[in-house]
Amino acid sequence: DAPVAEVLKSLVGSIDLASRRWIYEQYDSQVMADTIAGPGGDAGLIRVHGSRRGLAVSTDCTPRYVEADPRTGGAQAVAEGWRNLSAVGARGLAITNNLNFGNPEKPDIMAQMAQSVLGMGDAARALDTPVVSGNVSLYNETDGRAILPCPVVGMVGTIDDIASAVGMAPTADGQALVVIGQDAAQDDGWLGVSLYARNLAGDPKAAPPPVDLAAEHRNGLFVQQQIAAGGIRAAHDVSDGGLAVAIAEMCVAGRIGAAIEMPAGGNRHGWAFGEDQARYVVAADDADALLAAAQAAGVPAATIGSTRAGGELQFGDEAAISVEELHSLAEATIPTLMQGG
Repeated sequence: DAPVAEVLKSLVGSIDLASRRWIYEQYDSQVMADTIAGPGGDAGLIRVHGSRRGLAVSTDCTPRYVEADPRTGGAQAVAEGWRNLSAVGARGLAITNNLNFGNPEKPDIMAQMAQSVLGMGDAARALDTPVVSGNVSLYNETDGRAILPCPVVGMVGTIDDIASAVGMAPTADGQALVVIGQDAAQDDGWLGVSLYARNLAGDPKAAPPPVDLAAEHRNGLFVQQQIAAGGIRAAHDVSDGGLAVAIAEMCVAGRIGAAIEMPAGGNRHGWAFGEDQARYVVAADDADALLAAAQAAGVPAATIGSTRAGGELQFGDEAAISVEELHSLAEATIPTLMQGG
């Protein structure tokens, strides 16, 4: 197998994972000087004017999951919104949706839409985030070919004290990196319909990762509680590209290196790039205390490494990769495309 770092570089520079900075910096993200966390993180966070409370917002959808299994894909869009809000310390309260599909007069398109809505409903009930509004955009086709099914979910939630909110950037060298939602025995991962499978394995037909809504709810509440208590200093949900991409994005955000321990056996690429759901990578000052709290809450968790000075990310005994190189790869993709490259 190719080194994890080499695969990581190819994924980080892909259009799917490239930085959207070129787009979002063309708009004003400041709201009456109350913007606490702007674009580029897991969720936007805005202070409720004149108070310490905050509103957190995210939008999510993974069209390739919906195409492969519309009901699972619809549920996953809601679950990822829940994780994104949890990762900043906020609790999701409600969702809206924007159903983007092809021609609903075609039975397969109508089936996609109906099943994805059922999946959204499953997740909304499990996570106690009712659907309060929505709209549709249909007949999105060119020469009879429909867009990928794209039921976008917007989630809004609250955090009681914005001072307790965290971002995805680790705050110091030597912080433990802990994966929430996965135990130390895991040595593989779900590669079906993943970015790894599409970009590097010929995109074979497969099922998307299953969504365990009870685990999503439990793990999200645990992360929220630990952020509020100060046990988590930075957090990022694991989504597109899997664990390795989540770690890389945290390192880039904090301009900090990390040393990651990989499993001795199993499928290293599956472990690094599998897109299993209900997971977070968090940075903690006291890993033992966090792991003890996770065990008490019935939440799987494992320490997978630590942050370090020097600006290099290293997986196991493989050659290290420069965090600045990862940053450059992610930032260059969209500007290059917009310039006709």
